[in-house]
Amino acid sequence: MKTMTYIAGLVAAGIGIAATAAMAAGTHNPDKLKIALLPDENAATVIQDNKPLSKYLEDKLGKKIELIVTTDYSSMIEAMRFGRIDVAYFGPASYTIAKDKMKDGKLDIAPFAARLKGGSTTYQSVIIANADAGLDKMEDIKGKKLNVAFGDQASTSSHFAPKYTLMKLGIMPGADYKENFLGAHDAVAVNVQRGNAQVGGLSRPIFERLVEKGRIDKNKVKVLGYSADIPQYPWVMRTDMPAELQQAIRDAFLGLKKGTEAGDKVLKPFKADGFAAIEDTDYDIIRDIRKNVKGG
Repeated sequence: MKTMTYIAGLVAAGIGIAATAAMAAGTHNPDKLKIALLPDENAATVIQDNKPLSKYLEDKLGKKIELIVTTDYSSMIEAMRFGRIDVAYFGPASYTIAKDKMKDGKLDIAPFAARLKGGSTTYQSVIIANADAGLDKMEDIKGKKLNVAFGDQASTSSHFAPKYTLMKLGIMPGADYKENFLGAHDAVAVNVQRGNAQVGGLSRPIFERLVEKGRIDKNKVKVLGYSADIPQYPWVMRTDMPAELQQAIRDAFLGLKKGTEAGDKVLKPFKADGFAAIEDTDYDIIRDIRKNVKGG
């Protein structure tokens, strides 16, 4: 799999993406930028956690910023498709779905930055089990007909990646387990902890944050395994904005650094060291996973 580590080539990558964006640039230049964030957790929590991002972008771009959390992944895809948002923090799979839906349409989008952690722009899904379910590893799910919880059907790390990880072990939905979609990552973890589902799949960073916050008790939930590395959530913008505005947005995100006052405040909710430049082809692995997983 292609690993997206762009530290050495960050400047060159940024120039290449800027040139692509400039060719597609248009005249959409609103006084207020609408920025959508994924509904991976409670909407009020997501908005509150990202107030520093809103202030930072207002200062950098000289525009008002409206943060939006859609009801689910599908509504976020449709909002971008029909031009109701300008910039969005998509999941890897939901980005590729949106890109597919917008093919040959009047409006297009392009990814420009992804979460950077430990020098890499990849992450993993985690497959967890209720501690009383009698499971020690993912293979133990085989043939048990257990309830397995996923998040949103368009989620990478809470649907496609964990399901694909199980499929590679010969563990199939329907034959070996019953799948349930709960909408959000935190709902998956909480319901596994309560025993409403014996197993669940979600983003590893989100799961670890829930444990850190005390919402998930490590004594009640057991980690069964992890997915292969998958590309991080991309920041995406519509390409009909002026080239200068696209570049300013790109520069604002790529300029965030851990250890600076602004960087620490903005990056904290993302558990990130910064954001690195990315491009559409980095998500081809996600397209391959979707082809192999029913519902993709």
